[in-house]
Amino acid sequence: MMGASDHNEQEDRTMTTFSAYRLEEREGKSVGAITRMRLADLDEGGVVIRSVYAGVNYKDALAGTGAAPIIRRFPCVGGIEAVGVVVESDSDGVREGDEVIVHGRGIGVSHDGGFSEYVRVPADWVTHLPRGLDMHEAAAIGVAGHTAAVAVDLMELNGLKPSRGPVVVTGATGGVASLAIDMMSGLGYELVAVSRKLDQRDYLTALGATDVIQPPSPEESGRPLESAEWAGAVDAAGGHLLSWVLRKTRPGGTVACFGNAAGIKLDMTVLPFILRGVRLLGVNADTEPAYRLHIWNRLATDLKPTRLEAITRDITLDELPATFERMVEGRTTGRHVVRFAD
Repeated sequence: MMGASDHNEQEDRTMTTFSAYRLEEREGKSVGAITRMRLADLDEGGVVIRSVYAGVNYKDALAGTGAAPIIRRFPCVGGIEAVGVVVESDSDGVREGDEVIVHGRGIGVSHDGGFSEYVRVPADWVTHLPRGLDMHEAAAIGVAGHTAAVAVDLMELNGLKPSRGPVVVTGATGGVASLAIDMMSGLGYELVAVSRKLDQRDYLTALGATDVIQPPSPEESGRPLESAEWAGAVDAAGGHLLSWVLRKTRPGGTVACFGNAAGIKLDMTVLPFILRGVRLLGVNADTEPAYRLHIWNRLATDLKPTRLEAITRDITLDELPATFERMVEGRTTGRHVVRFAD
């Protein structure tokens, strides 16, 4: 039963304004700004979370800079993930004081998202923080780590294991790829990082990559098959890089694809699939609740990254716009996490 003090706290939250990064549409593009909001301004939901951290993703940067039509409705608070503490709930399964993670289900795209001191979502969008992770670790892992873990999980379900040979990782300095290298090196995989940023060799080898190579140019070999080198691949690039990876994957190899930094088109033949039995696995991080919990439990145990401090940089909400610009220009590495004031 709710007491008078509880009613007063709820009323205070309802009346109090808080900071949020909100996106508006101007001349057909999304434009973001930090503004003051009230709970009544947020989209409906049975659970209110006080944000402690929110990871920053390439998708957020595209939305924040207007570089791509990410936002499905305006206005919308940006941020496709958040980690925080429940302050109100209409669900027996989600209680006040619970430490939780929210991502996917349209938050930051079609539902007010995580770049806000308060987040309100339906109860079934909430994942409880698993034992073995604190809130900062969960935010540093975030959607990027969840995506990487789904990629690893799917590849292993399709037969990948360390003894089968090296795994190549494209877009290696990005958040998802960096976390994939960290996770997979901990499982004993030999990892080859592909990146134009050869000045980041020390960063990538510190994460666990055994070698760092430059990507091929789009004009390089158009042969339908090339020498088979990789037992598996984690692909953040798409486009000509994904085609190149598939042409060089060993018989029975697995390739997990989740990005399109090199383009959305795939120009290649079917020969890697029908002559070598290569398996191309699509990775979508907006997983169903049961599988999402399975992945987060792995992220707290055997897939828990061991080098999060090297990968992660904390920023303030005010630093978001500049971070977006650097991210879209390819001038960032690893993960950025918004740390909200206590």
